[in-house]
Amino acid sequence: MDKYTISFKVNGELKTVEVEPDLLLVDLLRERLGLTGTKVGCREGDCGACTVLVDGKACNSCLILAVEVDGKEITTIEGLGDYDKLHPLQQAFIEEGAVQCGFCTPGMILSAKALLDENPHPSEAEIRRAISGNLCRCTGYAKIVAAIAKVAGTNGAGEKEVR
Repeated sequence: MDKYTISFKVNGELKTVEVEPDLLLVDLLRERLGLTGTKVGCREGDCGACTVLVDGKACNSCLILAVEVDGKEITTIEGLGDYDKLHPLQQAFIEEGAVQCGFCTPGMILSAKALLDENPHPSEAEIRRAISGNLCRCTGYAKIVAAIAKVAGTNGAGEKEVR
């Protein structure tokens, strides 16, 4: 099988790799680049566990061929924060109790980041719509929505909180 050389940025770092034409982005990230924060759930685009940002947009990496990210910028959960300084969304998820098993959390956080980058003060309905492609079997969604609203500085109605 022919291989293709692709170059792209992942978490701000330029990568050049050879890939097979049928290699999925999720497998490139996890197996070749060691970025295991991106989870594999359904491999059908239904669960959102594999969500990453591609040029700032939330995408299911199980539905994207690696060759499609040539020249693009990818952000995984590892690119948001680190052990010493968590991203505000990561911190809010902890503070609001929005994590239980944690399997869906990376995808949820990246979907939330894409939303907040585009709409800094979303309503509860907009938050729920943004994470509608991310399934959580443990928490329900109230605490997840609360964590996202906390970072947005809103009351969940799209109105800025008075502090």
